[in-house]
Amino acid sequence: MNNPKPKPHILFLFSDTGGGHRAAVDAIIEALRLEFGEAATTEMVDFLTNYAPPPYNQLPRFYPEMVKASELWGAGFRISDGRPQVRLMTSTFWPYVRRAARRLVKEHPADLLVSVHPLGNSFFLKALGARRPPFVTVVTDMVSTHALWFDKRADLILVPTEKARQFAIQYHMSPQKVRVVGQPISERYCVPGPGKTTLRREFGWPVDKFTVLMVGGGDGMGPLAETAHAIDESGLDLNLVIVTGRNTRLKEELQGAAWENPVFIYGFTREMPTLMRAADAIVTKAGPGTIAEALVAGLPIILYSKLPGQEDGNVDYVEERGLGVWAPEPLKVVRTLTRWVCRPPERERVAGNCLAAACPDASRRIARALGEKVGLDPAGGSPLPGGRAKKPV
Repeated sequence: MNNPKPKPHILFLFSDTGGGHRAAVDAIIEALRLEFGEAATTEMVDFLTNYAPPPYNQLPRFYPEMVKASELWGAGFRISDGRPQVRLMTSTFWPYVRRAARRLVKEHPADLLVSVHPLGNSFFLKALGARRPPFVTVVTDMVSTHALWFDKRADLILVPTEKARQFAIQYHMSPQKVRVVGQPISERYCVPGPGKTTLRREFGWPVDKFTVLMVGGGDGMGPLAETAHAIDESGLDLNLVIVTGRNTRLKEELQGAAWENPVFIYGFTREMPTLMRAADAIVTKAGPGTIAEALVAGLPIILYSKLPGQEDGNVDYVEERGLGVWAPEPLKVVRTLTRWVCRPPERERVAGNCLAAACPDASRRIARALGEKVGLDPAGGSPLPGGRAKKPV
């Protein structure tokens, strides 16, 4: 009896500096299963936490505090963004991280490596050397993409938007290597669901009120409390749904406050797809994942906070395409909501723009691109002739 070929193995390099990188990997792995069944195996490695030498292994832990100094963060982004700066940084840090990078690739052999983090490119391509498996970068910043994302040695760069593709080409990436695929999001955001009335009944919300969803990202960042109170005190008759993420202190603070409107407060939740479908508008920081998810839900967007540097382009993208507004002050948020409540056709037009800009099959596109690299057949879910097979270990 012939032994079956080993399944190709795909290694994802990420780190929990913010929740978006892990969420992107989860969405891509889910799409791989949907496209190819069990034809490939996958593995995720948080390379900073598990392999980086100190103090860099503590970056995921301190990231929420670091980005609170937003203007300093933005200045660092702009100063370091450029090919000469990246070459200097990588050459300077390589002697310090090379042992860890080489240990990671040795301990996790794979037929394909996929980086979804800007720090997971140059160092690991260098650690792999010339005789290596294919290397794909999935860029998870929507528009303002730092030069660290782009290394000429990568076999393929998958980007969310055409503007991100233009940045890649400006950084001298070969246009043939750069493909626009959209922002990876979970399949749960993309499948049809019940209507707003049904969902609001299931959540226990009043069904006939304009409903605003407020999100501060996985860590409950931005002036969430101040903006929520401004909306509640505006005189608008609405439901206010607030998601504080992992910020338990903020959740407790909001739960202990007195509110004029029906207010529903959630911590970290897996119900974001249905929360979005049940809402009429979203007030959120300018994170790329949340924007992409809101577009699929046809949910008009009010951006009330951004991380300078990497999220600047997200604000421009939302405004230029008529997907929502930039409202960095609570009064501006209230004015926009008042307009959308009083002028339903305007809000419906923005919702239509969101649906037109949405890319619900982004994760599937990425999965198919990765499948090509290891020779998977989408129809049969098995390796095609010439596909790379994982060596027994």
